[in-house]
Amino acid sequence: MEYNSQKEELIIPEYGRNVQAMIRYAREVPDRNMRQQYIEQIVMLMMQMHPQNRNMEDHRDKTWKHVFRIAEYNLDVMPPNGEIPKPEDSRKRPEKVPYPIRETKFRHYGHNVQKLVARALQMEDGAKKEGFVQVIGSYMKLAYKTWNREHYVSDDIIIEDLEHLSGGKLKVMDDASLDNLSRGNIRRPGDNRDRERERDRGGRNRGGGGGRPGGKDNRRGGSGGGGSQQRRSGGGGGNGRRK
Repeated sequence: MEYNSQKEELIIPEYGRNVQAMIRYAREVPDRNMRQQYIEQIVMLMMQMHPQNRNMEDHRDKTWKHVFRIAEYNLDVMPPNGEIPKPEDSRKRPEKVPYPIRETKFRHYGHNVQKLVARALQMEDGAKKEGFVQVIGSYMKLAYKTWNREHYVSDDIIIEDLEHLSGGKLKVMDDASLDNLSRGNIRRPGDNRDRERERDRGGRNRGGGGGRPGGKDNRRGGSGGGGSQQRRSGGGGGNGRRK
């Protein structure tokens, strides 16, 4: 009995030993055109073995690279893209992503606040800049309350931190409110309808039984006076009979 450990080592095990044997056999095909067609059929077979990768943009190019890798880059064929893979291509490593090493002030506000402050410093003085500074302060307060829910934060603290971040160049207006972005001040679509219902109820309660002028309550002779009962009673006291 021959064990797999005694056989030739698999370069890419997920394709199996038969695919590797066919690629190694293709290297010995003397006719170049026949060898090209033979490898193209092997590539189609390899792609069928992994249908979950069909949606990948470079799936076919990667499969051709795997073919050359299994053939130990000793294969005289041409891929569809016209680029013959080389051994050093399989050892490429992605470029290192630079990480910011600078120290940031007030890190609990996040890096986006730093960008907003830098953008505000480049703006011209005016109402647009003042509104933008107020939005920055509101966002800073919202971020502070998100990560420090157990501690109360006042507008004075946010205004002071904003001045430190901007080097004293950005200041919030005195009458500005920094609670514009808090969840409590966000109006829901049904709030206006609820306010109208409450206003109508309050008007009916203040008007008593009389209701609106000319309404049903007046015609029925409510407490507003001038109803049908007075017409029946002749407008005076007594039992309401005509004399």
